[in-house]
Amino acid sequence: MGVVSTVEALRIARERGLDLVEVAPTAVPPVCRLLEYGKFKYEQTKKEREARKRQKVITLKEMRLRPKIDDHDLEVKTRMIEEFLRAGDKVKVTVIFRGREITHADIGRSILQKVAATLKEAALVERAPLMEGKNLSLILSPVGVKPAAAPGTSRSEGPAQAPSLRPAAGSAPA
Repeated sequence: MGVVSTVEALRIARERGLDLVEVAPTAVPPVCRLLEYGKFKYEQTKKEREARKRQKVITLKEMRLRPKIDDHDLEVKTRMIEEFLRAGDKVKVTVIFRGREITHADIGRSILQKVAATLKEAALVERAPLMEGKNLSLILSPVGVKPAAAPGTSRSEGPAQAPSLRPAAGSAPA
């Protein structure tokens, strides 16, 4: 419609039975839109709900190993880790030391390196082996997934203008 005064825009909105909604308040002059605000908010919440249904939640699974693990047992555990990765989950592989085993942390590191080498096509090493008390752990993430900045953050994108929409002064929401 072009540049219209606020009073004129409110009059047009009332004539058509719509609300005057400010889209870009920082623009000069501010940009407004004529629409049914209640219907718009309903559609927005519907779209957000649908986006939440489609998003994949990445969980962190843990696989615990011991330094004295046998080769075949390690192969079985590695296959289970690979299944978790193919399902899209991150995996924390932990070697648990008991008693004097802690003096041989190099054995735990070699086990974790062996697991990482076996799964190099299916996984990326997100965090290198790190000693946490009596546990030595490594975090693997699936190849197709980028490491997240913080757990629980959503990557879904909504409309860019939705958060800034608000009814203009003098207009009653429907």
